[in-house]
Amino acid sequence: MDSDDDMHDANDLDSLDDDYYSGDNGMGSDDGDGFEFDNSDDSDDSTSHHHRQQPSYTVLNEDDIRQRQEEVITRISTVLSIPRVSASILLRHYNWDVTKVHDAWFADEERVRKATGLLESSVVSNQNMKEFNCGICFEAYPRDRMYAAACGHYFCSACWTGYVSTSINDGPGCLMLRCPDPSCGAAVGQDLINLLVSEEDKQKYSRYILRSYVEDNKKTKWCPAPGCDFAVDFVAGSSSFDVSCNCSFSFCWNCTEEAHRPVDCVTVAKWILKNCAESENMNWILANSKPCPKCKRPIEKNQGCMHITCTPPCKFEFCWLCLGAWSDHGERTGGFYACNRYETAKQEGLYDEAEKRREMAKNSLERYTHYYERWATNQSSRLKAVADLQQMQSVHIEKLSDKQCQPETQLKFITEAWLQIIECRRVLKWTYAYGYYLPENEHAKRQFFEYLQGEAESGLERLHQCAEKELQTYLNAEGPSEGFNDFKTKLAGLTSVTRNYFENLVRALENGLSDVDSQGACSKTTSSKNLGGVTKRGGRGKGTTSRTTSTGPSRPQEDSPSWHCEHCTFANARANVTCQMCNRSPSAR
Repeated sequence: MDSDDDMHDANDLDSLDDDYYSGDNGMGSDDGDGFEFDNSDDSDDSTSHHHRQQPSYTVLNEDDIRQRQEEVITRISTVLSIPRVSASILLRHYNWDVTKVHDAWFADEERVRKATGLLESSVVSNQNMKEFNCGICFEAYPRDRMYAAACGHYFCSACWTGYVSTSINDGPGCLMLRCPDPSCGAAVGQDLINLLVSEEDKQKYSRYILRSYVEDNKKTKWCPAPGCDFAVDFVAGSSSFDVSCNCSFSFCWNCTEEAHRPVDCVTVAKWILKNCAESENMNWILANSKPCPKCKRPIEKNQGCMHITCTPPCKFEFCWLCLGAWSDHGERTGGFYACNRYETAKQEGLYDEAEKRREMAKNSLERYTHYYERWATNQSSRLKAVADLQQMQSVHIEKLSDKQCQPETQLKFITEAWLQIIECRRVLKWTYAYGYYLPENEHAKRQFFEYLQGEAESGLERLHQCAEKELQTYLNAEGPSEGFNDFKTKLAGLTSVTRNYFENLVRALENGLSDVDSQGACSKTTSSKNLGGVTKRGGRGKGTTSRTTSTGPSRPQEDSPSWHCEHCTFANARANVTCQMCNRSPSAR
């Protein structure tokens, strides 16, 4: 980093409270930071961190959803001067969009009433009749056992109950229930339904209404985590789709997969499909097996000899190399571990196509395995880090506070470090999916990507090692440790440095690695502006790029009491000849 704005002083603990990345993602109104961890010491965050961006979404529980429903129903009922039951039917028809209801109603009220089954006035039957014939069972019943919607078509309570109950048990379609008379389209409201069905069916119907507010609303979605009853109301136009539910699950609001910034939804969909697709099984079969020359079943060679015997009932014996009958082989053809017929045929080009196809499948499989293993490893590391943080907050923080004689509020830097680890593991995991789909022929972009990924991963490993291993020394100590304050400074510095690395990585990937021009070099101006001057160093075998400054590494100036490491940005004392954070020496000018 070559400008003061890009420096992160390890001693500046306030910087630990900044957002991880420059997105609009934020928490809802109900809870904290996306994980159900204790943040009781953050009560002053609203004043000390007023510079944070406003949340781009709100997390809703069932009571919040029900309250919003009641509010919009009341608003429509008041403005249109219709009963609340009719307002509810209107809103469900227009997917709970108040604006659409207003526009349609005032444009053509009659058309809306016809489409939704809302009659302008109820049909009143002959009040003098003591009995009515049910239109379903054709039995005569007293008036007090007959019910009708606004249309006036009477049916007995037993038939009504069977009709409504069956519709409710069939699913959410019951919300658009109409009169049982085939020629009638009058809507059946919730008030009539509540008179007819059991308590269990009432609860089901109410549940369908509640869920319809989320599932029919374009701005609201359920959290996809198993067993979670929270919903997320999203603000359109936000730059980031990543949201964190109060159940601690983070997901992408756009595609409802787990949070995957900075990788786009299309890449994530392709990657997930590939992970569960049968095509990888076929690639493995093609790369690691050969078909029996007789029955064509694929065979995997699991021993060293070239003499292969197919399984019963085929039992054909053949040579693994040339696929010829073994009866034609022996000492004269090279023995059990070679086949000169195959070598001769290969030189003549007879096996080129099959071998090429098999080799391509093997290379493809090895490449996919390389990226998938690292993707899965970071996922498991992230889950372990989440468990470690929960253990840290529930047990170790209090224990450490007692042993080091420091209040828990002064140990916030440990929680910040673990939260950074969890977030960085998530980002790093998805960079491997990004790398898999990065075109092989774009060598400059691939080199730049691998550099940024390598630097971020290296920084993360240092941070994880410090938070996981070095902290144990102070947890196991008998009393206050002299080096605890140094450890505090180191862990806080590593947290800041790692955040810096991942900010660079996230920005670069979201920009499509646009800092690499067509010749494969980094754009100096854009790199300095957008990536804080992060540049390629030699010696990692991933290509090189030029630095964005002509002044060389950050050396201690004559009038400066400290110098910043060009590798990790740590602020070192002037007397230090190597960085106290990454143990690297500044490069010679």
